[in-house]
Amino acid sequence: MLTRPTDPIAAIATAPGRGAVGIVRVSGASVQPVIEALCGRGLKPREATYLPFRDDDGSPIDHGLAIHFPAPHSYTGEDVLELQAHGGPVVLQLLLARCLRAGAAQGLRVAEPGEFTRRAFLNDKLDLAQAEAVADLIDASTEAAARSAARALAGDFSREVDGLREQLVHLRMLVEATLDFPEEEIDFLEQADARGQLERLQARLASVLQKARQGALLREGIQVVIAGQPNAGKSSLLNALAGAELAIVTPIAGTTRDVVSQTIQVEGVPLHVIDTAGLRDSDDPVEAIGIARAWERLAGADCVLFLHDLTRQHEPQVVADDAALLARLQSHLPPGVPVLQLWNKADAAPGVAVPAGDLRLSARAGEGLQDLRRRLLEVAGWQAATEGVAIARERHLLALRRVGDHLDTAQALLREQPALDLLAEELRLAQNALNEITGAFGADDLLGVIFSSFCIGK
Repeated sequence: MLTRPTDPIAAIATAPGRGAVGIVRVSGASVQPVIEALCGRGLKPREATYLPFRDDDGSPIDHGLAIHFPAPHSYTGEDVLELQAHGGPVVLQLLLARCLRAGAAQGLRVAEPGEFTRRAFLNDKLDLAQAEAVADLIDASTEAAARSAARALAGDFSREVDGLREQLVHLRMLVEATLDFPEEEIDFLEQADARGQLERLQARLASVLQKARQGALLREGIQVVIAGQPNAGKSSLLNALAGAELAIVTPIAGTTRDVVSQTIQVEGVPLHVIDTAGLRDSDDPVEAIGIARAWERLAGADCVLFLHDLTRQHEPQVVADDAALLARLQSHLPPGVPVLQLWNKADAAPGVAVPAGDLRLSARAGEGLQDLRRRLLEVAGWQAATEGVAIARERHLLALRRVGDHLDTAQALLREQPALDLLAEELRLAQNALNEITGAFGADDLLGVIFSSFCIGK
């Protein structure tokens, strides 16, 4: 059955499972039929009322709080009813089913994923970047990411983008106005300082892009894969970084046969650390599968920690195998992926030097771990003084980079005898890319991709 964006919708708005409180949310042009059916009387706007929620025969399904948010002063901008009941899944399903029956005449249906927030966007309660921040706040894996998502939801990132747009629109108006006076276009642009305006716009864009990179890092983190020969101490390093015994550690080569991962945070940045099977040729079919999975994970790594066993560097065969494995690894990785070389078991090899730029550590004793965390932050591009950063997504970065490309082309045009129609087109394309971030306009399929990742009750 085809759904319409004007249909009234209902959903359970709290996470699956049991809890003290669960919420059923209804939104539409009018929720009065549902209020009358379940509550048996009218509700004062924005005032919590304790009462029984009535079934079809008048018997109570549960007792709880009902709140009516009349349009347009609600999350979606429509009439909204929230029923706060006990958080058992059966109770909430009964309430949802009762709401659907009560609103059947109005076409009330179960909401699609993200549809409540989508309606908030369509009704101008949130822009697109703020709407995405709702999901990011829910999914935040660190305190820093949650605070950054809250700033984005409050509109901090959107205001940065709006400031860029205002400067860009002013420059577009200047350039397009000169199209009516072609004989005076050079003098007019010089007198209006078009080049200076463009340079200031590029400088501001660079600042916004830098903050957006930090915001995206807080949201996504980086994939860190630990690799090396068997018994180099990879599992011990994972356990040391995580502060828990996640992986089995034994002196038997090939103990780790599958991928083990854990997300840790360093200064609020999520690092997804992945321990892999020791990389070697193996006749054991189970270990071979683990090694194949290790190479798969390495192909998607943002950073690789290559472990050497410092206690065995006097063995020529181990040194040769390390060199061959490292060369194979670097040829296997995508371009630009950094490989940090770590010399483990330093506690058992005191005084043994390591190459300049490499890190000496002991996963068992904890030596060098702080230096490793610092290096990982440097690799990720994290800057410590980032108070006020709002969370961002990869699509925001791509849009801002496209803006930068168009502005660079515009600057090149201004250096030469400017062709105003080409210059105006580059500025228009730059504004279009900015508009994609906040949803000033955008294709319906873009909205569908964004909101489909939400939970049903949002």
